[in-house]
Amino acid sequence: MTDWKTKAEILLERMDDLSDNLRARVKKITGFNKPLMIVPFLGYGTSEKIILKGRVLEDRGFTVKREDSAWKNLINTYRRFETDEVPNAHLKAEFFGIEREVFTDREGYFELEINLKEHINPQSWQTVALELLTPRAKNGETISAVGKVLIPPDTAQFGIISDIDDTIISSNITDKLKMVLTVALLNEHTRVPFKGVSAFYQALVKGASGSEENPVFYVSSSPWNLHSLLVEFLKVHNIPVGPLFLKDFGNHILFSSKDHQSHKLANIQRILEMYPRLSFILIGDSGEQDPEIYRETVRRFPNRIRVIYIRSINLEPSRIAAIDKLIAEVSETGCQLVLAPDTEFAAAHAAAEGLISTADLPEIRSEKIKDELSPSAKEFV
Repeated sequence: MTDWKTKAEILLERMDDLSDNLRARVKKITGFNKPLMIVPFLGYGTSEKIILKGRVLEDRGFTVKREDSAWKNLINTYRRFETDEVPNAHLKAEFFGIEREVFTDREGYFELEINLKEHINPQSWQTVALELLTPRAKNGETISAVGKVLIPPDTAQFGIISDIDDTIISSNITDKLKMVLTVALLNEHTRVPFKGVSAFYQALVKGASGSEENPVFYVSSSPWNLHSLLVEFLKVHNIPVGPLFLKDFGNHILFSSKDHQSHKLANIQRILEMYPRLSFILIGDSGEQDPEIYRETVRRFPNRIRVIYIRSINLEPSRIAAIDKLIAEVSETGCQLVLAPDTEFAAAHAAAEGLISTADLPEIRSEKIKDELSPSAKEFV
C-alpha cells in the first residue's frame, strides 16, 4: 500500500475513534434522546452451537420504497452509515431455555456464542429472543428483538459460499466512482441482480434431489451498515437468504486489497470449520481477488471444495491469463475452477456435476430471458 493510503487510513481511524469517544461521553451525560433498538444480524450454527452477531443503535426511523428518488436514497445511505451506536449496552439472549448475557463494544456491536446442553433437531432457521437490559427505554418499556439463526438440516449435501458485489448484484466494483454512486443513489428495490441468479441459487439450495436444503452463506467486504439493505435485496428478488459475513465500517480499511483478502479468507475458514461434514461450492467474480482467495481456500482445505464458479466481468487479457493460470493450479488438486460468462453457463456445469437437477435448467434459462426482456432498473454503467 502506498504511503499516502496508509496515512489516510490511520487518520480516518483516529478521527473515528475521537468521534466515538466524544459521542460516548456526551451520551453518558445526556442520555439517549431517540428510541433504542436491537439490530440482530442473521446468525448461523449447528445442533451443538450457535453464533449470533448484532448491534444496539438509536432508531433513526426511515423506510425505503421502490419509488424513492436518488436524493432520498442518498439521504438513507447517509443514515445507514452515520449511526448512533450504543456502547456497553447490556443484553440478554434466550435460546432453547439457555440464557446468556453480553455487552456491546464501543461501536455498539455484540456477538453471542451459545453452546447447547443437548443437541437440537436442525430445522433450518431457528429464533433467538433478545432483550436490552441497560440502558432502559425512557418510557420504561422493554426493548426486545428476535434474531434468526441458520442451522443446516441433515439433508444438506453441500454448502454454498457466495460473494455479493458483481457476483449476484452489479456493483461496478472495478470502477470505484461508479461503485460509490450505485451504492449511494440506489436501494434494495431499484438495484437488480444478474440475470438468472435467483433460479440458479434456488436450484443449488434444492440440490439434485430437490429437497436437500443446502445452506447459503454470503461473504463480502461491504460494511455491516448495509446488512438490512442486502437481506431485503435478497428477499425482494427471491434469492435464497443466508447469513452475511460483512465488515465493520469503523475499521476504515478503504484501500487495502490485503485486508479484503484476509477478511474473506478468515470468514470462509470460519464457515468451513463450523460445518466439517459439508463440502462447499464457492461463487465469486473476476473483478478483484475472488479467484485468488478461493485458490487459497482450496490449498488450506483440500477435498472440501467441490467447484468454484467465477463470473467473468473483467475481460482484460492480463486478467484472463491470470485466471487461466489459477484454473490450472486448482485442477491439480482435483477441484474445478469454472470461468463462467453468465449464470446459465454455470448452471449447465452444475447440472452436469450432479449439483442441481437438470429439471431446473429450463427455469434458469427462462428466468434469464425474462430478466433480459424486463425494463432494467437504473444503474450507473
